[in-house]
Amino acid sequence: MDENNSSRPLLGNQNHGGNSFNSLRTTFLSKLPDKVRCGLDFESPFEFDHNFSNTTQLTQGEKEYYERQFATLKSFEEVDSIVTLDCTDAEDIEKQAQHERAMKISNYANAALLALKIYVTIRSGSIAVAASTLDSLLDFMAGGILWFTHLAMKDINMYKYPIGKLRVQPVGIIIFAAVMATLGFQVLITSTQQLIENSPPEKMSYDKLVWLYLVMIFATLVKLALWLYCRSSGSKIVRAYADDHHFDVVTNVIGLVAAVLGDKFYWWIDPVGAILLSIYTITNWSGTVIENAVSLVGQSASPEVLQKLTYLAVMHSHQIKRIDTVRAYTFGVLYFAEVDIELPEDLPLKEAHAIGESLQIKLEKLPEVERAFVHLDFECDHKPEHSVLSKLPDTRP
Repeated sequence: MDENNSSRPLLGNQNHGGNSFNSLRTTFLSKLPDKVRCGLDFESPFEFDHNFSNTTQLTQGEKEYYERQFATLKSFEEVDSIVTLDCTDAEDIEKQAQHERAMKISNYANAALLALKIYVTIRSGSIAVAASTLDSLLDFMAGGILWFTHLAMKDINMYKYPIGKLRVQPVGIIIFAAVMATLGFQVLITSTQQLIENSPPEKMSYDKLVWLYLVMIFATLVKLALWLYCRSSGSKIVRAYADDHHFDVVTNVIGLVAAVLGDKFYWWIDPVGAILLSIYTITNWSGTVIENAVSLVGQSASPEVLQKLTYLAVMHSHQIKRIDTVRAYTFGVLYFAEVDIELPEDLPLKEAHAIGESLQIKLEKLPEVERAFVHLDFECDHKPEHSVLSKLPDTRP
């Protein structure tokens, strides 16, 4: 092997000026096969023309491959726009106010609906409605957990919590989801006992049915509106509220149908409906527990995120000879990123530090990244800087 080849950069860096992305895009598009280029929408060069999908010039596999390449290139353009955009404090304050408004509305609605459902449960005696009422009780309690989580994240003591308290959010959601799953298990036990004991409840009067219809339908419509309001939020806590509102829409509908059918036809429909609700509750919120628990144990970022980090490092400075390592892993809601770069051995410390610090600032501007660490080196042939522990150290005295 040619000795010079071994020292060539692993990732080339040809253009570091303001038009680096434009140059990359132009080069990429110029090298596309004619059968691909003729299917591009020139008003949006990263997408195929709508009529092109019906042609047979490309196989489905080829089309999917190039669409992934275009998506990657488009993400690079978004990275450039993010690191050059200065988000004002006023915009952040407005977004924060919107999130808090959504949480307050959800908490007030949960309190009002809980009071209504308690009344309907007492009047109807339906176990399916009781399951829905217990769910509303947990909604109210869990809303308090999420609200406390939100306030705890805002109250930062840099001496006691040097990197902030963003990890409080997944912990709060885990507690919230665990309580909901526990509720489902309790309802499952109660409903099963009623079926085993074969003890049908009394028939509901006309007045009870009217109250049942009015309150449950009203609660469903309120929860549906709240779900539509909260589901597009950029806050994960608000989206947890949205998931709960969507879950309530399902439980309210099933609870109402089971209660009415159980009263009119066969009494066992009511506890069976409650069992179905409890299974749905356990499955849904157990998945939420697992999802947020994984975010706390350092799972690697997706290839798409790693591609963005690599692109940003490659295009950062012409002094960067090679990219040794690009790593990102969950540490709560967002990622911690580690980037190791090789600089010339004779580069002054002042210049090397400026390159590393400015790259760190750029990386931390990405919405997926909470904190970035940039390691500077003069070669890439050494072993990894950090070892991975496979067991906890012995702490016995």
